[in-house]
Amino acid sequence: MGAGRRVCWAVHGYTALGLVLAGLAAVFIVEGGDRGLRAALLLLLLAAVVDATDGWLARRFQVSEALPSVDGRRLDDLVDFHTHVSLPLFLLWRMELFSEGLAWILLLPLLASAYGFSRVDAKTADGYFVGFPSYWNVVAFYFFVLAPPAWLAGTLLLALTALVFVPTRYLYPSSHGGGLERWTTLLGWLWSVLVLVILLEVPERVELWALLSLAFPAFYIAASFWVSRDGRGDSREGGVKLPS
Repeated sequence: MGAGRRVCWAVHGYTALGLVLAGLAAVFIVEGGDRGLRAALLLLLLAAVVDATDGWLARRFQVSEALPSVDGRRLDDLVDFHTHVSLPLFLLWRMELFSEGLAWILLLPLLASAYGFSRVDAKTADGYFVGFPSYWNVVAFYFFVLAPPAWLAGTLLLALTALVFVPTRYLYPSSHGGGLERWTTLLGWLWSVLVLVILLEVPERVELWALLSLAFPAFYIAASFWVSRDGRGDSREGGVKLPS
């Protein structure tokens, strides 16, 4: 096996690392408690970092050409569904945010995301997500840190679940080179660092810092709605992964 193919297998291994992180996160979610859930969120954050960088590596080393028998996007989808959807929703259930009679509400985003991941027009030909990307890991972080009342948490879950089916375009920064996408990528990395220090409880008054950090998700949603109104992403292509 040539050095190039070994590097490509290493890139696939790097993507698959997300599954290892997901497995460890599941162990901590089962453990529960503040320590367990905080550790699970840290692992999901690390998995998101892997997910944000493995695509660049795959393109850099032309993995699909060197290893055509292995579909890296399919592997990425498997990892993403665990780290963006099933485990964050499991974590929300473990938080006991909802009473036993209302816990079934967590099945709605689960089923909506299954639809979102399987639809053939999940991403436009020019690189935008269609419908709300399944960022339930972000939702789980804010619900854990801010502990909203059940009525507010339920309302937000239902609203975001409904947005999965609304054909609004959402930014996929790593697939573009424009100024808006570069700003989104930069702010996204800064936001990730802030999430890390909040989960590590480095700053005092972490709830205040978490509220301030909501500026980035608000920017992302506003920029995505602007892109939709601007008419970008009208032609679609199929068979692409959901969240980045």
